[in-house]
Amino acid sequence: MRLNVAVQMDPIERINIKGDSTFALLLEAQKRAHPVSYYTPDQLALRDGKVSARVRPLVVRDVAGDHFTLGEPRHAELASFDVVLLRQDPPFDLAYISTTHMLERVQPQTLVVNDPAAVRNAPEKVFVTEYPDLMPPTLVTRNLDAIKDFRAEHGDIVMKPLYGLGGQAVFRLAHDDLNFGSLYDLFANMFREPWVVQKFLPAVREGDKRIILVDGEFAGAVNRVPAPDDLRSNMVRGGTPKETELTEREREICARLGPALRERGLLFVGIDVIGGFLTEINVTSPTGIRAVKNFGGADIAALIWDKIEAKRQ
Repeated sequence: MRLNVAVQMDPIERINIKGDSTFALLLEAQKRAHPVSYYTPDQLALRDGKVSARVRPLVVRDVAGDHFTLGEPRHAELASFDVVLLRQDPPFDLAYISTTHMLERVQPQTLVVNDPAAVRNAPEKVFVTEYPDLMPPTLVTRNLDAIKDFRAEHGDIVMKPLYGLGGQAVFRLAHDDLNFGSLYDLFANMFREPWVVQKFLPAVREGDKRIILVDGEFAGAVNRVPAPDDLRSNMVRGGTPKETELTEREREICARLGPALRERGLLFVGIDVIGGFLTEINVTSPTGIRAVKNFGGADIAALIWDKIEAKRQ
């Protein structure tokens, strides 16, 4: 089966192919002889009810510094493709939301992975709140008194913007940290959305586990250990990937989430677990599949394409 594939992603010249999951998906698509067309979100257009983009044929190579070749641009209706990979990174802002509304117009004729309506309705730090019993104590608010009460109850806390990404603006505040007032003022001026306030989990020093689910089923995991001088375990912030296995608690979390992910058309999902607590459900542009394979785990890019091909039969 040859599928005509389009990928909506950030500028390909800027990606770090060593750990980029989108690049792994593109390599696998090419291996299966699926022709791939590339475009960035700014090339989308909606005219008279039809969604189109200025696309370019794409060839990829697993060679740092020489990892792609683009052909001549052309105008194409997205409904002419069998599959569109929605793979641009956050921030999850109005620009991102607008692309999900456009991509929703081409379904079900074209399979969009992940489902754009589900992506829009399930941002990472909001969707997760549907499972409060799996999470650490969590507050979502801008209200100063509510944050003070939460801090008084739990002591050490973590504050982060609701639509943040990649570990940006994640702060730990100890119970006696005198920077709390200044940090509150900073957040109030910088972020219009509410903030996530959570009880600090000391287990983060042992790692923040990224667990990948494909069509609701466990596919692989990697433990991300923060640098000694940093709270954040994101690999773009200096976190170190480590080989890992799932605990019984983590298997329980996967089993709880699986049916909802399948129902929503969220085929490729990465969840984050610290010390047995679910902290995020990543659906916009999950990462980690190259790290899993590097540690001898499953070829998750192949598993994803197996599922896509099955859905297009």
